[in-house]
Amino acid sequence: MGQAPQRACLLFMSGLSHPIHCCLVVCLIATCAPAQTAKKVAGASASSTEHALTMAKSGHCEEALPLLKQAKSQVTDKEMKRSIGFAGVHCSMFADQPESAQAFLQFLNHEFPHDPDVLYLSVHTYSDLSSRAAADLASTAPMSAAGHELHAESLETQGNWDGAAKEYRLVLQENPKMPGIHFRLGRLLLSKANPTETDAEEAKKEMQRELEIDPEHPGAEYVLGEMARQGQQWDEAIQHFSHAAKIDSSFADAFVGLGGALVSEKKFSEAIVPLETAVRMQPENPTTHYLLAIAYSRTGRKEDGDKQFAIQRQLTQKGAAGEDTPPSQAKPN
Repeated sequence: MGQAPQRACLLFMSGLSHPIHCCLVVCLIATCAPAQTAKKVAGASASSTEHALTMAKSGHCEEALPLLKQAKSQVTDKEMKRSIGFAGVHCSMFADQPESAQAFLQFLNHEFPHDPDVLYLSVHTYSDLSSRAAADLASTAPMSAAGHELHAESLETQGNWDGAAKEYRLVLQENPKMPGIHFRLGRLLLSKANPTETDAEEAKKEMQRELEIDPEHPGAEYVLGEMARQGQQWDEAIQHFSHAAKIDSSFADAFVGLGGALVSEKKFSEAIVPLETAVRMQPENPTTHYLLAIAYSRTGRKEDGDKQFAIQRQLTQKGAAGEDTPPSQAKPN
């Protein structure tokens, strides 16, 4: 036995009739001591956490952050965890410690998944972090390829197509083989309100240049397929849509385009598989059901075709998506 239990035993020995009584006293002392110590630790932890939250609330974030980081791994009370997380994010952003802010956000999202307030805080914090990084890039390396690309993206979101195109071309001047830029430039040219034939020709060339850099770019293949479809160049459209679908098996629009081009070429049996895939991926798209209905009907599967026509009509009535008939180029003669 330790000295404290021994002393307790000696104090009580004179008044106890049997040695076992002394042992009981010693056991009581030995078991109660850790509980009392834990109480003191818990009390100290709670006090430290309250102090940290008070400091954070009063704007003393640099002093509060170390205490909040320590508290988040010790506190068990849910509401206290929530308060620590929110205070930690606020103070981390105030103290310009982005890594710390992300750590507190991860803590909150782990402890409170799908909580609307936590998700709201996450959206605004990550948005703020993104804005800060963009500002750093703009101030430290505005003339770099990354700086021009970021500026182009900003202009593109504003609908300033010409300004964005100029920035993308500056990127290509610095690095003509930078992946993704030719595709973005081509897509931008086609995004104009009224693209001219010159715009379309230039966009096509940009997509082809993108494929020279990255032969496995599904977006470039799809855009070339769509341009061929609009020009009723069915063989070329089928080739591009087919390649896009092979590169990215989750690219639903590529399967729709492929199926539609095959239907327009009266290759109905070949159209069934890609259109069935498209229907599984886009069950609410009436155009996919319409095209599949045609493919079924023209291959002797009248009952299956009627079902797809019925689904297409139902979706169209609900106004779920698209028009009640696909583009005229996709209709068989």
